[in-house]
Amino acid sequence: MALDTHGSTQDARDAAGAAGSVLVPIGALLLGLMLAALDQTIVSTALPTIVSDLGGLEHLSWVVTAYLLASTAVTPLWGKLGDQYGRKRLFQLAIVIFLVGSALCGMAQNMPQLIIFRALQGLGGGGLIVLSMAIVGDMVPPRDRGRYQGLFGAVFGTTSVLGPLLGGLFTQHLSWRWVFYVNLPLGIVALAVIATSLHIPRLRARHVIDYLGTFLIAAVATCLVLVASLGGTTWAWNSPRIIALAALGVVLTGVFVQVERRAAEPVLPLKLFRIRTFTLAALISFIVGFAMFGAMTYLPTFLQVVHGISPTLSGVHMLPMVAGLLLSSTVSGQIVSHTGRWKVFPIAGTGLTTIALLLLHRLDEHSSTAVMSSYFFVLGLGLGLVMQVLVLIVQNAVSYEDLGVATSGATFFRSIGASFGVAIFGTVFASRLAVELGGAFRGVHLPSGITVNSLQADPRDIGGLPPPLRTAALHAFSTSITDVFLYAAPVAFLGFALAWFLKEDRLRASVTAPEGTQTLASNPVQRSSYDEVCRALSLLGTREGRRETYRKITERAGYDLLPGASWLLLRIRKHGSVEPGVLAQSGLVSLGVVMDAARQIEERHLAVREGLSLYLTDRGREAAERLAQAREGSLAELLGDWWGPDRPTDLDRLVKVLTDEMCGSWREQPPSGPAPKFT
Repeated sequence: MALDTHGSTQDARDAAGAAGSVLVPIGALLLGLMLAALDQTIVSTALPTIVSDLGGLEHLSWVVTAYLLASTAVTPLWGKLGDQYGRKRLFQLAIVIFLVGSALCGMAQNMPQLIIFRALQGLGGGGLIVLSMAIVGDMVPPRDRGRYQGLFGAVFGTTSVLGPLLGGLFTQHLSWRWVFYVNLPLGIVALAVIATSLHIPRLRARHVIDYLGTFLIAAVATCLVLVASLGGTTWAWNSPRIIALAALGVVLTGVFVQVERRAAEPVLPLKLFRIRTFTLAALISFIVGFAMFGAMTYLPTFLQVVHGISPTLSGVHMLPMVAGLLLSSTVSGQIVSHTGRWKVFPIAGTGLTTIALLLLHRLDEHSSTAVMSSYFFVLGLGLGLVMQVLVLIVQNAVSYEDLGVATSGATFFRSIGASFGVAIFGTVFASRLAVELGGAFRGVHLPSGITVNSLQADPRDIGGLPPPLRTAALHAFSTSITDVFLYAAPVAFLGFALAWFLKEDRLRASVTAPEGTQTLASNPVQRSSYDEVCRALSLLGTREGRRETYRKITERAGYDLLPGASWLLLRIRKHGSVEPGVLAQSGLVSLGVVMDAARQIEERHLAVREGLSLYLTDRGREAAERLAQAREGSLAELLGDWWGPDRPTDLDRLVKVLTDEMCGSWREQPPSGPAPKFT
């Protein structure tokens, strides 16, 4: 059996005990994360039904935007407050806020109520995402963190993309209100499990929290989205209210810049914008969020209203887009990890997204399922190619001290882009629909109780029209929705043009370990620079097998030893002695591997046997020391130019911790009394 585990009976017992102690709370954390991820996308297929029930088609976009804006704005606060006051208590508070918001959303009687309650739900949702992943870091050692955080990424990605399908199922077979009510039993279970089984240390870190900066950036984003969603529909573009909102946004932007220049811990350090790669990546992230959430919000409306597809099947029809996104994001991430080359992906991704939006513009009420599915798949491919890479190139462009805030900054702009995109798509759709319906039915006598305004407010009225008029109404809806994609195409093309100006610097190895929660999430990821590097190095550590790890460090140290022999030397170095027989009995490492390793280090006079135990000789201690230094050096190499003479002390600490964990986790108590000295 290959040497690919950590190995000993006590290791196995410790690992099993640790796994057992964290599995239940990890499950509860995953449940909380799943709820927050689900509510970003689950409403998309329910929106046509919600609008038909509550009215207010022109405000449809705000059901999505309110959640995105609220969760994005409070993400930095949840992260830092968790550091100061304990993450368990804050996570419980986030669940309660989220559940209260969910219950109120399910009981909403009109569109304004639903929008307000969605914002409340978003306040809790932002905390669920940030704190669930941060708590993993409190519960498991760095060596295992990559595996657990990879699990969180998989759950987040799967839940996000299956949201439209689940939303359709609930809407069709129960009620659109169950899109929100489903959170209640799941959230209560998570709350109970967290209260009883989650035990984490209260490690407090003092922060100077930038409350004013957080409020201002949220206010600026809200002003911009209000202008985009209300201009040309509720109020004319040249109306005093729209002009006032735009002017307020500009003034608040100026105030935000001044506040961030003086803030001790700014929510978005302005110095990042002096880095060309960060600025370009932030703009492209904005465009990607714009295109992705705009399409995900209005494609189900096109399918349900224009093609008469049920809510459930509209979710199924969206799966080709999801498949394309997952496929291209996974493949591009793997290629970047192995080659270190990345520039082709943002160029190809934004270019393909532009083409996909133009193709979506060609859809009409006669388009076949095969044609629609192929266009959706192309859009997913384009988005996936660029989403994965943008986070990596931002991490690669900044200094270590700015790594955490730059990562959250890149995903922040994608979230704001999503909010802005949904609002713009909604404005274009509402204004085009008014024009198209007005033109189609000008001078036409409509059946009693049906007017152009009622058709705009409730698409179900189309069913009350005679066949010729019904065809005209469906064409008006089709044209209005597909025109949205035509207007979005130039925005995506701008991203394509900007991508050519990215400078392809060589990637540090530690940033070629992408994570799903950073690439598929619409919410910002909020972690410190230390957490970010810890996640990347531990993820890299789990990718390469244990045997390969020890083969590399043996070669680096200049020895001709079996990988198992190096592993055994490092075990003895840490704990004074080991019993090869006990290691073999664990079943995690084969008897042959252990015996061959023990025989070789004895033959080379690196260790001697005293009873059943092996002890290092002076030569063995020297070899083990060189092997430990080799492992530390290989980890440091992954950090690239962050590992300089003026590196932060926490990087030193992280590398030493990972070296210790990966090379010497024999946990059995060493024998009492001094170890014999051999030469």
